[in-house]
Formats: sequence, structure tokens, C-alpha cells
Amino acid sequence: MKRSLLPATVATLMLLASAAAGAAPFVFPSFATGAELKKSCDAALAELATQAKRLERSGEVLSAFDRLNQTTEDRVYPLIFLPYVHPDKAIRAAGEACELRHQAFVNKLNQNPRIHARLKAAKPADAVDAQLQRILLASFEDAGVALPSAARARAEKLNNEIAALGQAFDRQLREETTRVAFTEAELEGVPADVWTKATRDAQGRVLLGLDYPSAVPVMESATNPAARERMWRAFNQRGGQPNLERLAGIADKRREYAALFDLPSYSDFVLRRRMAGTPVAAQAFLAEVKSGVEAREKGDIEELRKAKAADLKQPLDAVKLQRWDSAFYSERVKRERYNVDQEAFRKYFPPQASVDFVVALSSHLFGVSLRPLEQKLWHPDARAYEVVDGASGRGIATLVLDLYPRDNKFNHAAVWGLRGSAAGGRLPTAAMVTNFNRKGLTLDELETLLHEFGHALHGTLSATRYATIAGTNVKTDFVEAPSQMLEEWVYDDKVLAMFQQVCKECQPVPAPMLQSARDARGFGKGLQYGRQHLYATYDLGLYGPKRFEPMALWAQMEGATPLGHVDGSRFPASFSHIATNYGAGYYSYLWSLAVAKDLYTAFAADPLSAEVGRRYRSQVLARGGEAEPSVLVADFLGRPGGSKAFFDWLAQ
Repeated sequence: MKRSLLPATVATLMLLASAAAGAAPFVFPSFATGAELKKSCDAALAELATQAKRLERSGEVLSAFDRLNQTTEDRVYPLIFLPYVHPDKAIRAAGEACELRHQAFVNKLNQNPRIHARLKAAKPADAVDAQLQRILLASFEDAGVALPSAARARAEKLNNEIAALGQAFDRQLREETTRVAFTEAELEGVPADVWTKATRDAQGRVLLGLDYPSAVPVMESATNPAARERMWRAFNQRGGQPNLERLAGIADKRREYAALFDLPSYSDFVLRRRMAGTPVAAQAFLAEVKSGVEAREKGDIEELRKAKAADLKQPLDAVKLQRWDSAFYSERVKRERYNVDQEAFRKYFPPQASVDFVVALSSHLFGVSLRPLEQKLWHPDARAYEVVDGASGRGIATLVLDLYPRDNKFNHAAVWGLRGSAAGGRLPTAAMVTNFNRKGLTLDELETLLHEFGHALHGTLSATRYATIAGTNVKTDFVEAPSQMLEEWVYDDKVLAMFQQVCKECQPVPAPMLQSARDARGFGKGLQYGRQHLYATYDLGLYGPKRFEPMALWAQMEGATPLGHVDGSRFPASFSHIATNYGAGYYSYLWSLAVAKDLYTAFAADPLSAEVGRRYRSQVLARGGEAEPSVLVADFLGRPGGSKAFFDWLAQ
């Protein structure tokens, strides 16, 4: 099940009811205090408990269970989304408390033997019903419904404890207050807009936080190596010892949880429900990735070492490339060899115009547009839109965008699927959260915007019978594929030409500048995907049969890479993915990328083909999880999916 929330007033409830009937967009609830949110949570959980009791006697158990999930989405998901974006600490705390209470409800619900028996006895009317039944039965089995009484109670307790630890892990990162002090001279090379308006300390030094818009420009652009190192070390100590201890606790509890099912590891427990099927299959895929990038990674490092030697005017054999050098010299090589400066793209891609461009592309390919909605949201930066179907002119979904950084906000980029589509006109809702520079986007950030919008489209263009299997409610090693595929469009000059359709005053990116970016795109691929391979293998190792302390395992595995491990760095303390929903599943980013490259082959001849775009919308995006990913891919491509396109691309 997912995250949700409850409206605060009768008027809002009426609007929600009309939205479910297809008459109005979703209205996000507003709360003045944490107490108001708690009251909504109380009422929502009481309603869910009532529905659960009815489920024990329901004849149409599949539909009834989906209605319970719809109630969860409408009345709980928005509440437990707010901790990631709301500026008020009391409201964030109330949302987190609601999330833990809801998780406890779900854990108990999925161990209910009466409901489980009704689900097993249900007679699916067709393949979609059968898919929903399989997914629901799997959730009950994974919650331990069939375990002996004592083991079942232990499973429930472990699930609750893991949820609390994961929540605390994320909170530690979201509420990070560390500031790194720099003199102005130390910030030479860093774009002025990053630091000129920043807070100063008593000595007049610039204080920069560890959010991406502050930290990354220092690591990429500061000509002072000591400044880069100081920021890199601070950035790689986020979460600190408390999060290392939480991650260790999560890993131990997940290992114990898998043992309740007589499985050798948590990786075995998770992957038996995924496309990969087993850790052995995932590791075989990762081994193939490693063989494709290993030599290239070493070559990339050698090129950067040469660039450092030339910069420092030192003999090559006297120079060692440090981890805090990597981003800086990668950008330098791109500028010097390919004439690519990511910062130079900002003037061409104003943030709102960039959103308008992505919407125009989506309109052309998928036949949808956005219409602004007047809604009171959690912050003035957040904006609500109605997703409008071009063919019918009717609203089909709600999308909320929260684009800019601020204190205590989720500090990366992600999309929350808050509400799924369902028969009867139920309109889906998603929220996209990013941390873009208000001055404009780099080409890399425009690619990130396309990636996240791919998730948003997957959710808002869903047209499924059941909310439980709507939108991004698909297998984790498929969920990134639609978003990763959309990244391809950012490098196409015909696609970028659409920018001027939505922003007449925006200058077009000069053709040589875009060509240089395309030429440079393959540079550093060995380092980038070598790193992704490390993340994925570390995740599977941490959740494998043998117990490891998270930091010791990371130091060992990172130490075996060409750049080695830096003592004092604590990357696992900020590796939120594996502490929460991507535990034993980080390989999914590479696995999904292989699927994405295969999906893109349908667009390769004409990336702006509306015919292919509409077919992709109806055969992949609209279907959510109504069929297995392999079936969706085969239906769209007209052949079974494969990884050839990915490995061909990796070798380029």
C-alpha cells in the first residue's frame, strides 16, 4: 500500500467525492496545526478500520479491498507526504506519527486470516482481476499471514520497527543543518549566484549547506582543491553515526524478517517478487554491467588524472586523483575537450519555461497538457495543475509541482504517487518535488526534470480499473524505466526547438553547444556506471545471507574500486534508498535502464512521433500494473524485451 491523507473540511470532502466521480480535480488538504492533521489522521484510520471489518464479510473482496486502498490514498497519503515538504515542524511531526500509525494498521490488516481467506477464494473475472488477486495475496503472504502465531507477531513488530527506523533515517537527512564555511577566495570558480546571498559567519565567511544546489557547484567548480575537499567530506558525512546505526538496525531486522520465512537473506525475500526473480539473476546482470564498464572506468580515471597533472603543472606519476577531484576535473575535461559548460545552459532554460517545455513535449507525444489550479498548498512555491487530455479536453488528473529548495524540505528530486486511477472516473494525483536553481537549469538538470516528469506521467496518465495497481504501482525493477526513457529527449535539437514555442523570449541553445553536449555525453560513463554498480552490489551484499556492519562493508567494497575509499567518509549514512523502499532493490536503476533503452528503440527513428507516443501512453503508461512488465514491454515493442540496446549503448 502507499501514502495518503485526509481533507480537513466538509467542503473538501465534497470536492474529493466529485473528483472520484470524474467531475473535479483532487483538492489537497490544508492544515494550520499539527493537531488538525492528527484529527484528520484519527478519522481516516477509524474509517479504514471500519472498512477492514466489512472486508471480512465482503463477497466482492477484490473491489472492496481496492476501495479501502482508495480511502487510504484520499485520506492518508497526503498527510504522510507532508513531512517531506511542509515548512512547519509540528505538521511534519504529525504527518510522521500518522505514517507510523498507518503502517501499523497495514501490518495488522495484511495478517488478517479472514480477509486472506476471502482473497484466496475470490474468482477473478479476467486477467486484470487475477493480477490484482496475485498482488494482494503476495502482500498478505509477505506480511506473514501464514506464519505460526509467534512468528506472525514477530513479523508485525519487526515491520513496525523497520518503518520507524527508515523514517528517522530520512528525517536526519531532511533536517540536516550543517553549514560549511568558505572565504570568498576559496569559492573562486563557483557561480556567484550559489553563494553571494548566502549567510555569513562572524568572520565574514560564506556558509553553504549540504543541499544539492549548494554543495554540487562547489565540488564541480571550485578551483581551490581544499575547498572542494572540505565540501566533499561534509557532503559524504551526512546522516552521521546515528544513521549508520539505524541502517545496521534495519539490515539486522530485515535479515531476521526473511528468516521467519525460511529464506537465506532479505535479498531473496525481496527479489522473488521482482522481474529479476533471484539475487543470483540480479548479480549476473550486474556482473555483465561491470564487465562492460570496468576498463572504461579505469580509463576515465586516467584521463582525469592527466587533467589534474596538467592543471597543477606536475609530472603525471606524482599526481593521484582524489574522490573530491572527480567532479571538478570531469567538468574541466568537458569544457576543454568538448567545450561544454553546464552552467552556461542556465540562461537558456529558465525553470518555469523548462516545465512548460516538458509539458509541450508531453502534449505533442502523449496528448496531454497542464491547466493551473487555484489551491492553497503547503508553501507558496508549490503549484497545482490539472492534467488535461488533448483529445477530449477534460481533466484526467492532478499534478502538484514544488520546484525550489528550502530548509527542511526533501533535498533531492522525486515523485509521489498520491492517488491512483480507478473505474468510475477516479482521477489520479501525483506530486513532483525538486530542488532547482531559480536562475535556470543546466542541461543535466533539464534531464532530471524529464526523468521526474516521466514518473509523473506514469502516474497521471494511468487509466486502470483498480487504484491498487494504478500508475507507478509496478515492480520496482520496472518503475524507473518510463522516467529513464524520457531522458533521451533532452539531447535532440528538434525536441529542444520546442522550447521557443513556450518561451518566445528564451534564446535557443546554439546548435554547436548542443552538439558538444552530445559529444561529451559518453565521457565519464565508466565512472558513472561503475559507481552505480557499486551502489547496487553493496545493497545486495548488505541484505545478503552474511551479516555485515554497513560502514565496514562499504569501506571494503569501495576500497576495492580504482579510486578507493576515503577514511572518515560515511556514504551509507545518506543512502536513503536502501534504508527505505529500495532495500535489496537498488539494482533496479540499472535493470530499469536496460528496459528503458529497449523501450526507446520504438522512438529511435523519430523521437517526436505522436503515433508512437500515443501507443506508448495506451499500452504502457495507462496500464500501470495491470499486467507484468514483460507483457507491457512486449505489447508495445511487438516482440519480447531484451537488454541488447542497453549493452550496445554502454559500449558506445
